[in-house]
Amino acid sequence: MDDMKMSEAAPGSVSRRGFIKGVIAAGAVASSSAYLFRTTTLHGQPSGAGAVERLITLNVNGQERRVDVMPQETLAMTLRYKLGLTGTKIGCDRAECGACTVLVDDVPHYSCSFLTHRARGKKVVTIEGLADPTTGKLSAVQQGVVDEQGFQCAFCMPGFVMAATGYLKTSPNPTRQELAHGVSGNLCRCQDYDKILTALMRGAEHMRNA
Repeated sequence: MDDMKMSEAAPGSVSRRGFIKGVIAAGAVASSSAYLFRTTTLHGQPSGAGAVERLITLNVNGQERRVDVMPQETLAMTLRYKLGLTGTKIGCDRAECGACTVLVDDVPHYSCSFLTHRARGKKVVTIEGLADPTTGKLSAVQQGVVDEQGFQCAFCMPGFVMAATGYLKTSPNPTRQELAHGVSGNLCRCQDYDKILTALMRGAEHMRNA
């Protein structure tokens, strides 16, 4: 025991705290280098499959956006963490809850299971792109949600709004049951489906009267 104490107190020895700090610092440097030189090769060999980002152009909410994307990267990850469009929520991350729903060429898609590379040449719309960019006026479905206060925690709200918006583009005058079927791929953890449907039906009404 005395020897251990002497060893810890010896000049020039590395403390446990110092060692951990060194490991963290080294990891940060390595991570930064890997990002900066992500297209380099190892011993003259190309990087492994899926390890290289590619710069692509996406049409998101009417704007051309240039972004580095991994081959296996999902649209949800790109929208949230590279383009800053955090209205697209990631819930289950396995295409079950619908919180990440966006429109791709006016069709609702789970962005957590839609590869970003597939969106090239298509028009992507997120919850941030529904309101009028000039006046800030909310879309018909968004206004319906505001009018009826249709959600509790509202985590799932963007997905429901996007799913309803896509559905109403093809069925502008649905019954309540038809609209319920149209957004049945979206789940609400608060289970307040009655209020949600009331809000979405009000949104459909606004859309017809626009």
